[in-house]
Amino acid sequence: MLSRVLLSVCLAITLVFSTVVLAADSDWQQRVAEALGKSGTEMPGGVYRVGLPRSDIHAKLDGVDIKPGLALGGWLAFQKHGEEVMVMGDLVLLGDEVNPVMMKMEQSGIEITALHNHLLRNEPFTMYMHVLGHGDPVKLATALHAALAESKTPLSSPAVASGSSQPAAQPQELGFDPAVIERVLGRKGKANGPILGFSIPRTKPIKEAGMEVPEAMGSAIAINFQSTGGNKVATTGDFVLVAKEVNPVIKALRDNGIEITAIHNHMLRDEPRAFFMHFWANDDAEKLAKGLKAALDKIGVAKG
Repeated sequence: MLSRVLLSVCLAITLVFSTVVLAADSDWQQRVAEALGKSGTEMPGGVYRVGLPRSDIHAKLDGVDIKPGLALGGWLAFQKHGEEVMVMGDLVLLGDEVNPVMMKMEQSGIEITALHNHLLRNEPFTMYMHVLGHGDPVKLATALHAALAESKTPLSSPAVASGSSQPAAQPQELGFDPAVIERVLGRKGKANGPILGFSIPRTKPIKEAGMEVPEAMGSAIAINFQSTGGNKVATTGDFVLVAKEVNPVIKALRDNGIEITAIHNHMLRDEPRAFFMHFWANDDAEKLAKGLKAALDKIGVAKG
């Protein structure tokens, strides 16, 4: 009888302890959102990702009005490792914002792992700063908020007054048939307002300093499409490549009229060494999809 009582007590204590641990574990995401000034979304792999679209920048490229989701979508992604958090991110910055933001990052101990262009000829011209940090989640989020405050990156959504009868925003249409592109690529895309996006993981993981980098932290190939009228779309994004894939993909894209706009690193201690190839084109949707599929066929990617 006594043993049953002791067993019940032990089980009760274990349940309470587990509940507290789980609550504490999920609480870090809320604390990150509060310190950063913007909430995010929990993604597969235990990643808490915060989108930072530069909706304040009204850029044009070859006459195309670039929507934030096409090429101006910065982000920060947090993943817990024990008591610490690793954060990786890609910040979209105007030229005069780069050095003030970098100085704040440097002062807080957050690493700059890359600084470069993604596009060519876009006005205003934008730079992309990749960052990496390890440590206490609140301290990291606080430091990142201070750095982002040196730019005009929007850190909150417009508030709607309590009791307002203002209707919810209607979802924006893509303006083209996604099935045309999905059929060619052999995988489903995800609509984000007027943008159709694809996130395509590689077959073998990319590691940073020995830790696997999940898809939500930037290890997947990203391809975005935006309507430019009729059956035409603008497409941009980046291919994640190992060394032997770089030039075959360059040839596949160029043979199909897709411009290479940048080739560079995003990380410093990645294994295998990853090269990120950015591209741009504005043409018939099916034609571009076939060109991108030709490039994907040169890469080790997961099946759709």
